Amino acid sequence: MTDAVLMRQSGSCGVITLNRPQALNALTLDMVRALDPHLRAWAHDPAITHVVIEGAGEKGFCAGGDIRALHDWGKAGAPEATGFYREEYVLNFLIKNFPKPYIALMDGVTMGGGVGVSVHGQYRIVTDRTVFAMPETGIGLLPDVGGTYFLPRLPGQLGTYLVLTGNRFKAADCLYAGIGTHYVDQNGVDALREALLVCRDPDVVLASYTSPPEGTAPISARQTQIDTLFAGHTVCEIIDALAADDEWAQGLAQIISTKSPTSCGVALRQMRLGAQASFADCMKMEMRAVTRLMALHDFYEGVRAVIIDKDQAPQWSPGAHDAVNEADLDAIFSNLGEDELSLPL
Repeated sequence: MTDAVLMRQSGSCGVITLNRPQALNALTLDMVRALDPHLRAWAHDPAITHVVIEGAGEKGFCAGGDIRALHDWGKAGAPEATGFYREEYVLNFLIKNFPKPYIALMDGVTMGGGVGVSVHGQYRIVTDRTVFAMPETGIGLLPDVGGTYFLPRLPGQLGTYLVLTGNRFKAADCLYAGIGTHYVDQNGVDALREALLVCRDPDVVLASYTSPPEGTAPISARQTQIDTLFAGHTVCEIIDALAADDEWAQGLAQIISTKSPTSCGVALRQMRLGAQASFADCMKMEMRAVTRLMALHDFYEGVRAVIIDKDQAPQWSPGAHDAVNEADLDAIFSNLGEDELSLPL
């Protein structure tokens, strides 16, 4: 059986290849457990000057976590249902605090868990094939893997826009938002990769092999409108503001109306609380919320509708955004006590 994640040293570069191309390199628990000790070792290895992470195949960097496995674990009451997140969040924390240049080649689909192993690194390379999204509210989960920290720090209300709609960004939008740090066109991806694997100074390579994409970021034309319409204190306020605006905004209101009301309420609270919180506190917040959401109805219904039956018709509980109240959200974000997330020093 082919290893789902490959790790090797090329010169002074530590190379990680996510190797499940048939599943768009979605993360499994075994992959998380393989990555953690290697990153810890490379952080202290003087022979390693930088790390490059890439995805196998041409379609995906990493499309997220192994949602079907999480669904099955949760249904069975297995400890892995929340244990996966606990170990994944520690990995995200290690990447955020990695002491050497960490370079993600975000070539292809980059969503959910794939964002967690890329966006916290020092360099994030986007390409013509990059498709970025945080679509978790559509399956009854939350925009996690550090989304509580980095999404509120995007320009204006872009983070709130992304998590409530699940809409996608391509390369130019990723650069505009600060999700990506560099762009390389499709013809230059292989040359950039090879240069990074043999260099000792990634700054020099990135300056030589990358350039701005042509044209402006489409989302930039909507920035002021997004900042106004997504500034509401509740999801209902935001939906009402969108519904009273132009056709584009009204379409967004319709999109949000199809998402899990509970997940949308959680995501909005993440955006508001995360803006003032440390990365460690954001990760602890996510562990609290995901633990509670994995015990509720919507995740299992979302996976059924989107992944198992594929009828795209989830029956959320509660089914309306105005049925989610502050007390419900307080309970989801309440302290886990002895089960609080423990992060490495």
